[in-house]
Amino acid sequence: MTAATATAPSAAKPWAGRSKSWIAGMVLTVLIWAFLVFDVVGKLTEPQAVIDGTLKLGFQEKHILVIGLVLLVGVILWTIPRTAVIGAIYLTGYLGGAVAINLRAEQPIAGFVLSGVYVGVLIWVAMFLRRPDLRKAVLGA
Repeated sequence: MTAATATAPSAAKPWAGRSKSWIAGMVLTVLIWAFLVFDVVGKLTEPQAVIDGTLKLGFQEKHILVIGLVLLVGVILWTIPRTAVIGAIYLTGYLGGAVAINLRAEQPIAGFVLSGVYVGVLIWVAMFLRRPDLRKAVLGA
């Protein structure tokens, strides 16, 4: 007697049955997530480069941990599907603060000041690509 075991196609390919926009949104999400987690880890471990950069922006060294924890909360909220929209809004605010701080510190516009805008736009593009319900709610399409 032989028992045939079939594996579900979705177990082998978790993206099976997903739209191309969802897959693109998830790829973009993972890339942004990795970038943000890298930033969090840098702030929580406080290597000398992070300390120097933070001091250059006008903060004290004791603020680095707080900034890292604030960012970590946003990344966690954005990572959980149920709270992803709140997390995206939260991260948009955080990145707006980064834009303001870099502008006040007279950093170069395209490379530093607008980097928060670039990441924020990518967060929302990823959200719209992977969440058709959000697209419909915001764009009415």
